[in-house]
Amino acid sequence: MRLKSVLMCAVSFYLVLIPAVSAATLNARCAFPPDLRDDISKKYPGPRVVSLADLSEYKRKLFQKDHGARCPGLVRVNFYGDGKPTYALVLIAGENPKRRAELIVAHQVAGGWEIRTLDVTDGTPVVWRDGPGKYEGLYYEEKTIRAQWPVIVFCGLESWAVVFAWTGKEVEKVQISD
Repeated sequence: MRLKSVLMCAVSFYLVLIPAVSAATLNARCAFPPDLRDDISKKYPGPRVVSLADLSEYKRKLFQKDHGARCPGLVRVNFYGDGKPTYALVLIAGENPKRRAELIVAHQVAGGWEIRTLDVTDGTPVVWRDGPGKYEGLYYEEKTIRAQWPVIVFCGLESWAVVFAWTGKEVEKVQISD
């Protein structure tokens, strides 16, 4: 009888604590500085950062294949090439199929955060960074970006991908897959 009680206690512990720790770990991966969180919630009330839980099982596995357990809606990137904290975030509002997604970039400057919208779409896209280099647009776009600093990749998994690069004066974008 005593063994059964110990076993039941161990199983209960596993069923309650492990999912809570896993959820906390997933939330921590999508965490960013509290002052930035405050600024974003003021400027964009309601939407939230895309998490692994927002992706279908298939798209979650697809994302994790290349990006591990990283947050699909948040990436730190030296986008402006100045080494200052900069984040690209995908904010979503609503439910599929009418979900609205907005890609924003937040750059820490003296006195706070400079936040700008880079793109808006439907669905649940993801974001990651890629290195500096040459990014060629699709055949119908005939545009090439030569990025001097890391770029932001905004992607509707298995559908489309757009690269955003800072030129030193403005943000340029090129669609690299459709």
